[in-house]
Amino acid sequence: MKLGVVILAAGKGTRMRSSRPKVLHKLANRPLLRHVVNTSNKLDPAQTIVVYGHGGEAVLQDFSLDKEITWVEQVQQLGTGHAVNQAASSLADVDRVLVLYGDVPLIQVSTLSSLIQAASESDLALLTVNLENPTGYGRIVRNAQGVVQRIVEQKDAIPEELKITEINTGFLVADKKRLIDWLSRVDNNNVQNEYYLTDIVELAVADGVDVKVAQPDDPTEVMGVNDRTQLAFLERHYQWQQAELLMQQGVALLDPSRFDLRGELIVGQDVQIDINVIIEGRVELGDGVSIGANTVIRNCMIAEGVQILENCVLEDAVVGAESIVGPFARIRPGTKLAGKNKVGNFVEIKKSDIGEGSKINHLSYIGDSLVGKNVNIGAGTITCNYDGANKFQTIIGDNAFIGSDSQLVAPVRIGEGATIGAGSTITTDTPAEMLTLSRSKQFNVKSWKRPVKKTKT
Repeated sequence: MKLGVVILAAGKGTRMRSSRPKVLHKLANRPLLRHVVNTSNKLDPAQTIVVYGHGGEAVLQDFSLDKEITWVEQVQQLGTGHAVNQAASSLADVDRVLVLYGDVPLIQVSTLSSLIQAASESDLALLTVNLENPTGYGRIVRNAQGVVQRIVEQKDAIPEELKITEINTGFLVADKKRLIDWLSRVDNNNVQNEYYLTDIVELAVADGVDVKVAQPDDPTEVMGVNDRTQLAFLERHYQWQQAELLMQQGVALLDPSRFDLRGELIVGQDVQIDINVIIEGRVELGDGVSIGANTVIRNCMIAEGVQILENCVLEDAVVGAESIVGPFARIRPGTKLAGKNKVGNFVEIKKSDIGEGSKINHLSYIGDSLVGKNVNIGAGTITCNYDGANKFQTIIGDNAFIGSDSQLVAPVRIGEGATIGAGSTITTDTPAEMLTLSRSKQFNVKSWKRPVKKTKT
């Protein structure tokens, strides 16, 4: 049977106290709605409809590449029943409809699969959960035989109904034709004057439908985000889940509570990660890699045996085997370290290929460069790659030695085995196997005296 998914994402999110639409606030550096869409896609639906409203232009722009989504605007927010009804006319040739929520990011595929399975035995299935404190949620009202009869919202419930601990999560699967019929019969005769999606349960029961129920393994799956406190809680819960999965794969997290995965991490054996490390985008860590504290790694491939020391930032780079990076190093996009490299403290490398065994140990900037094998670049070296309008390349041959405090003004080529004397400014190509110097002559002024401070009178 073909599945259609309707994701409700029109809410303003007043309690977030933000101009940004609530569903665009981020968890693990991805919008809440992105988490829900990604989960929905894993169910392979025949159609996905997102009902948007507040901040609609921003939502559409953020998801402009998601061509498989059908967008439906809810101009007036008149309740969840009204929102689903807005999508009803856009439902294509599907048999069942799954309703999801754009501000409930942690719902799992396995839970939704169980809900869909429950719906295979009925025209309507609900996802419910039992909470010790159900305050604020709609209650599941059952008859003496335990059969679901209706859902009552908190504000409409009588004292006896408020004692019920089984609550409605809002997630449901329904037969499309029957759902459209039930929605057409829902009214707004309630305290909020809204069209509640939950009212279809009582209509279904009146039509003789045996409403089925499924429940998640973890109640946190169905928690929504209404304010920044709830967002922070779900962030930490999500990060702990990622940490657990990594530790099950053998990763040594020195403090799992101080680790953030904001993308995809592929790991080898015996990987060790210290505190306050942030992983973003897609990152691969080979066998035996160690990552020091307070490090950010974004879209990188890091080969086996690499040591990333404390306080480093690496982005869109490749780090070859047995290299050592840091502490306090910045590896910028387009950088490739061939292997067995040493990039030391306060070194910045951008869009450069660094040959095997080459070292850049201290306080240097290497940009737009091709550096050969076994090159030693001294402290304070700068490749002057930008003339104010255009970028130019520096090429350094194998086994070259660049003395400290040198400026290599691109475009320039340093020959193989060449030595650049400390304090040199190199503006033309240098020959192989020779020493090149560029210094003003040192001289001493015998008659010079250091200034003396005037005595105050």
